[in-house]
Amino acid sequence: MPLRPLASSVTFSICVRESYEDDDGDQQYRFGVAVTTRLPGVGVPCPHVNEHGAVATQSLTNPRLGSKGVEYLADGLDVEDALQALLNADDGSEDRQLHGVGREGSFAFSGDGCNGWYGEREGENYTVAGNLLTGEAVVDRTAEKYEDLRVDGAGTDEDADPLAKRLVDALGAGQAAGGDKREELTVQSAAVKVTDTGAEEAPYWNDLRVDASEDPVVDLRETYRLAKAGYEDALDLYGDPDDEDAEAEADSEDGDSDDGEREPEQGATDGTGDA
Repeated sequence: MPLRPLASSVTFSICVRESYEDDDGDQQYRFGVAVTTRLPGVGVPCPHVNEHGAVATQSLTNPRLGSKGVEYLADGLDVEDALQALLNADDGSEDRQLHGVGREGSFAFSGDGCNGWYGEREGENYTVAGNLLTGEAVVDRTAEKYEDLRVDGAGTDEDADPLAKRLVDALGAGQAAGGDKREELTVQSAAVKVTDTGAEEAPYWNDLRVDASEDPVVDLRETYRLAKAGYEDALDLYGDPDDEDAEAEADSEDGDSDDGEREPEQGATDGTGDA
């Protein structure tokens, strides 16, 4: 059955893969995608990510190219075969821009019907693509900024920002280089999505959107800052429910406090409680 498109001209985006070994020596991956445009709500149809890859679908946007793309990656197809097969089945492929990364390889396509300036760039474990841009410098600066900030081969680098923050910064570099050329469109949007196969849970800042703004990348960066601060505040206030050592320590402290206030019941030990 032909894939039905949604009309939504989109500007530029970046998809990345970062690999690392966890503390047990197992291979893990971070996948991320970030996008911005001079239209509202770009975070709904365009960025797609799961534990097997990241895909961005844009220009005359067909969202199913992204959602089916990452689904095919999860089924075991490599990214080139998966995305090319979807384009082959899409009657409107000449108007599409589609790119992404899988656990191995990358893919980037711009149809001849895309509006200029348009183009794409494939680097080491990342892709960048854009259309309706002020020029090629937008794609180049986005790629170069990510390369400057890339973290690969390390599970936890305390000196590095999380991938979501680094992707937003890459968008900011592209925006500063000119971004979308449609200055008459003032309502804009931006989004970032990240998945980490080595993380037990996804922090709040790994799936963020600014759906309507006159300065979406700046607002997305601020949304990231607040989301990260809110997550850290919640941990400080309530603790980590998965941290058994912290829970045991808290129980031990409660036991120590109680021992100083009451006599042991008959038959109880004179210890400090369960440890």
